[in-house]
Amino acid sequence: MNYREEQRERAVNLRDELFRDPGDGVYKSAKREFVLSKPDLNLWTGIREDALEYYKQNRITWWDSSDEPTGHLLSSQIACINHLYYLRQRQDASTLVLRNIDYTFQKAIKVDTGFIEFEKVGSSKLGKEKQLTRGANCTSIDALMVGENIHNKRTLFLIEWKYTESYGSESKLKGDSGKQRLESYKELLNSKDCPIRVSHIEALYYEPFYQLMRQTLLGWQMVTRKEYDCEDWIHLHVIPDDNKELKNTITSPYLKGNNIEEAWKNVLVEPNRYISMDPKRLILPLKDCGDTKSFLTYLKKRYW
Repeated sequence: MNYREEQRERAVNLRDELFRDPGDGVYKSAKREFVLSKPDLNLWTGIREDALEYYKQNRITWWDSSDEPTGHLLSSQIACINHLYYLRQRQDASTLVLRNIDYTFQKAIKVDTGFIEFEKVGSSKLGKEKQLTRGANCTSIDALMVGENIHNKRTLFLIEWKYTESYGSESKLKGDSGKQRLESYKELLNSKDCPIRVSHIEALYYEPFYQLMRQTLLGWQMVTRKEYDCEDWIHLHVIPDDNKELKNTITSPYLKGNNIEEAWKNVLVEPNRYISMDPKRLILPLKDCGDTKSFLTYLKKRYW
């Protein structure tokens, strides 16, 4: 049994107790026991109403271009929100998380309306992308934070969240859409200042490296434009340690390494800008906040 199968079984076993929902929600045109019939219940009750309103007010598209959250219990978008939305109006908690990534950060800074924002895009289109829409049809990041370090310099934290994903070795350059993808980022990738260095650009067009490439370019461009007064960026890739199918599979035949973290760092001009971390390890410092017991109990029961 692989990690995805283990987590699906875990979710179904918890479904009645944790969600009080019979399942049988529709996914890929069929009823599934691991999909809630009431999708809103997929969000932790402590954040549910606020998160729904946040996505509505900011016109953010939910996964699969939907206007409501998915009921899929293995959704990485839902996992990201359940773990991180709590931070939005909590500078103390946000600072603990940032210091857990890099101890030199002394405080979290508000981004737009909170200390963390979701499905963020830059102020301008990335490369030759055609749209600038949060959550759909362009390069966005699952979550974004800003931290200020002990030298009063600000850094963007771009957070990409994974849960049960795994990928095959299929190139994103096939067909007309592949040509468009190549054209969209070619100029940025060929720039002398590009933070990515590869002998063949084609190496980057395999998931999850294609996604990591676009988000790295996004961080670089946002910092170049001094968005949020930031002078640097850190790209955080949140992957459960037990998801070996994702962590240990190098899908691109052109990249080398023992795992995706090593393979990706090998193509970065500054490898220290990329960090891979388990979600439990990222969030655990919040135990030091006095009012997080129910929140952490929920995450432990559902995900950890």
